[in-house]
Amino acid sequence: MVRLLVPALLAFTLGASDLQAQQMQEKSLYDRLGGKPAITAVVDEFVARVAADKRINHFFAATAADPKRLAGFKAKLVDQICEASGGPCKYMGKDMKSAHAGMNVSAADFTALVEDLVGALDKFKVAEADKKVLLGVLGPMQGDIVTKKM
Repeated sequence: MVRLLVPALLAFTLGASDLQAQQMQEKSLYDRLGGKPAITAVVDEFVARVAADKRINHFFAATAADPKRLAGFKAKLVDQICEASGGPCKYMGKDMKSAHAGMNVSAADFTALVEDLVGALDKFKVAEADKKVLLGVLGPMQGDIVTKKM
């Protein structure tokens, strides 16, 4: 019986090793998005869309009016998406609850923001599956961002 179990166990172990090797060879979401240059392009487009979006641009008016502040905002957003997608970046900004404290953001405001992000991702032809994964990673932040009670 032991002679039968060893080859079966060995085959199972080799199969698991093959699976692990395959998973390691698969690209991360960060890589599938195109790395930091592609994420930067998406963020630039996203911020431009938000700035033009009359539903929510008032939240970003002060940031948009100051080039230095805008550049810092974009850099933090790039790092946040880079880190969230499995990239090498480290987000060093405030947590979402602190960053949005007192802004009185509603669920409708958050939805508008997501629509602008989806529009930016669509412009760069991000695959539907990758969009869903990214939105799934970022979506839980809604609870810390939306503070306006209906």
